[in-house]
Amino acid sequence: MSAVSDQLVTFAILVYLVAMISHAVEYALGNVRAVAARVAPARELVGAGVGGPGVDKVDAATATAATRPPTSVPPSSRPSRSAGRARLAGRIAAWLTVLAAALHLGALVTRGIAADRMPWGNMYEFVLTVTWIGTAAWLVVLWKRPSLRRLGLFLTLVMVLLLAFAELKLYVPVVPLMPALQSYWFIIHVSTIVFSSGIFLLGVVPAVSFLLRNGYEQGRRSFPYTLARRLPGAADLERLTFALHAFAFPVFTFAVIAGAIWAEAAWGRAWGWDPKETWAFISWVVYAGYLHARATPSVKRNVATWIAVLGFLTVLMNLFGVNFFFTGLHSYAGVA
Repeated sequence: MSAVSDQLVTFAILVYLVAMISHAVEYALGNVRAVAARVAPARELVGAGVGGPGVDKVDAATATAATRPPTSVPPSSRPSRSAGRARLAGRIAAWLTVLAAALHLGALVTRGIAADRMPWGNMYEFVLTVTWIGTAAWLVVLWKRPSLRRLGLFLTLVMVLLLAFAELKLYVPVVPLMPALQSYWFIIHVSTIVFSSGIFLLGVVPAVSFLLRNGYEQGRRSFPYTLARRLPGAADLERLTFALHAFAFPVFTFAVIAGAIWAEAAWGRAWGWDPKETWAFISWVVYAGYLHARATPSVKRNVATWIAVLGFLTVLMNLFGVNFFFTGLHSYAGVA
């Protein structure tokens, strides 16, 4: 089962990669409707004068013929074909993401069967689970709001990078759960941490996209703001960012409390400023600051969103930095 899990992870990465390419095709062809809309009014004005009062029929026919393109193909046919291809590429990308999520889930399930426990015992398994939660949440958002589909380009990019990093740098063979983690609190605490971290992972995608799109709408045309030219509107991205963080924050709060209760039972103290405890507290404070800033009318939305991005950076520090650079009671990375 362990070998099957490893193979499924590899297949999932490849499918995520193809989905990302399909999203890129849709993204590249995403402005053809605007081109068609600009062409259509000009053609309408020419036709409006034909046969009108005071216009000779022969002259009108000559003028109409002169405005026709040299070929028999209507001017809007090429943009229409491109728009159709963009939509097709977007649908293919969405279905490929569904397939990748199914393979991803299969990798988690087979890993859990091989280990005879929940697959959250080390950093490799934690990253696999967090990324799957982020993808599953994205598919729910996509089902509810199809107009946000172009965000899938950035979501699949994040999945490819994180899963590839997990495979190359974090992979460890299946091992039994260490004694310190053998408790029912393992499921309660880690499941809520994994779930909230996965939603935060998804939430940072529209957060960064909003910052880029907001700058583009304000007239900035330098890199990287030009990347947001074909993204959904800034207001929609900002609302999605807030909704995801408002949903994840209470779950994360419960996870921190559950961890303190587990620490009391396991180590005889609820809080000891262990590096992972400290960074979890920092993440909680930053995300609380984001929600407070978002609810304060005097704070600009881009300022609040920067706080949300900072919050995710603290999550990454807690996941990778603490495990690699610090030693504590939570050193369960499983890597050298």
